[in-house]
Amino acid sequence: MTRILILEDSKECLDAITVMVERVSGHVCAVPVNSLEEARAALDEAQPLFQAFLLDINLDIDDSEDISGITFAREVRMRKEYAFTPIIMITSLANMELTAYRELHCYQYLVKPYNEEDIRKLVGKLLFLSQQGETREAYVVVKKDSINYKIFCKDIVCIKAVPRGVNFVLLKEEMKVLYLSIRQLLEKLPGDRFLQVHRMCVVNQDYIDYVDTVNGLISMKNGDQVEIGITYKNEIRKKLQMQHS
Repeated sequence: MTRILILEDSKECLDAITVMVERVSGHVCAVPVNSLEEARAALDEAQPLFQAFLLDINLDIDDSEDISGITFAREVRMRKEYAFTPIIMITSLANMELTAYRELHCYQYLVKPYNEEDIRKLVGKLLFLSQQGETREAYVVVKKDSINYKIFCKDIVCIKAVPRGVNFVLLKEEMKVLYLSIRQLLEKLPGDRFLQVHRMCVVNQDYIDYVDTVNGLISMKNGDQVEIGITYKNEIRKKLQMQHS
């Protein structure tokens, strides 16, 4: 099921676009909200996660300069789990298009007035992306020897801090990147996939083979062993209990 959050202040428009979105396919679930407060609450309570966002930029018809939709889009992008989720801005304010695309990496821009055919095409694209397994394959971009490299998260086993940088342990190779820290990477990596287990190490949970919290070790599927830092033991234990509850 593809879950799409729709934020629109006009109740009439919200009802109309909700019907149009869900009419595209039985595999679509629209979650309509008509205020910034309702949108924030829906974001906090989302289970499972949303696969897309349709956000009206202006949520106050009495204030032509209101950009509450942009504000919410920024909050969405600040969450690691939504770093690559498609955001579609709905607006009649054409001058906001550049801001939305550059800053928020919008998937598409829908200008009012739109019609049902516009919605059908848009939702069709979102369904196609969702059915590929992920709305967009997560990756990080790092600079090495003045060249930018795109590293897909699915290829990262773990990341270890080394003198003056970090070392990416990948499925087929290792890559040392200077002048990059674990803290900086954690701001870019999806939090639902990566777990910091030591102040000098982050692991991809998909490649954890076994966790020995008694001896403070994690065995990875590639044969590596990673030490669990003392301050991280309780957090890791809680996370494992949640996954198996």
